[in-house]
Amino acid sequence: MRLLRIASSLAGAFVVFAALCSAQLPFRPWPGIEHQNPPLPPDWQRPGEWAFARLMYPQGPNDGYGFRDSGDWRLGNSEWTQDGPPADRSMAAAVRRLTRIDARSAEQAINLDEGDVYNWPWLYAVQVGQWGITKEQCAVLRDYLLRGGFFMADDFHGAYEWKMFQQRIRWVFPDRPIVEIPDDDPIFHTVFDVNDRFQVPGAEHLSAGYKYPDYPQGPDDGKGAHWQGIYDDKGRVMIAISYNSDLGDAWEWSNDSRYPVKFSDLAFRVGVNYVVYAMTH
Repeated sequence: MRLLRIASSLAGAFVVFAALCSAQLPFRPWPGIEHQNPPLPPDWQRPGEWAFARLMYPQGPNDGYGFRDSGDWRLGNSEWTQDGPPADRSMAAAVRRLTRIDARSAEQAINLDEGDVYNWPWLYAVQVGQWGITKEQCAVLRDYLLRGGFFMADDFHGAYEWKMFQQRIRWVFPDRPIVEIPDDDPIFHTVFDVNDRFQVPGAEHLSAGYKYPDYPQGPDDGKGAHWQGIYDDKGRVMIAISYNSDLGDAWEWSNDSRYPVKFSDLAFRVGVNYVVYAMTH
């Protein structure tokens, strides 16, 4: 019954979404810091009802990889490309396979300075503890969210990265609290009942189970998953936050036998729920 209700809700959303497609910027491939020139999916030119939209942003002061002064962030090969595009395309394939949403196989990079974000109902950002999103971009993001958009912030760990994330998310919503999303919130039950949520480590941190076992803030800095959100006035989650987890890595390495299935399984179930929630709430 839940899937039938979802299908009915999605039908109306897709009518509006289809009307917007003609105004969307075309797909543009970008070189990533991990994957420079991966081959395009065979059907990359076929349009869909939904696409994995990835937020582009300038480098922030917490740049541990040296990209801040290495070139123009708008040309890719920067922190915002982490895990992509394999993570984006794996997530799109999961949405296509596990729901009735006709997901596009190719991702979409979104620059808030270009005004195109309003055409994409679901937006994802990685490494948000190292982002340098500007106050002007934050104003656009705030307007997008208040108009019904959805933003997923992923892959940041420990006290200092939390500080860097919180500083800029406060530019988006200075007066809305970040709260732990309760277990009974619909976002955890749109397609899958995701009651057992645990920390999802990146591929490089599997042995420890979290990113910063030796961080100066203390031996437990970065330990423990948090599934947080920022709500609008009607009780809708506008921003879903996966703090101390790396869902992007779990999507990226889901086809590698060395990466544990339990982490990818949870990451896909959470991601699919977030997508369907964004399209129906």
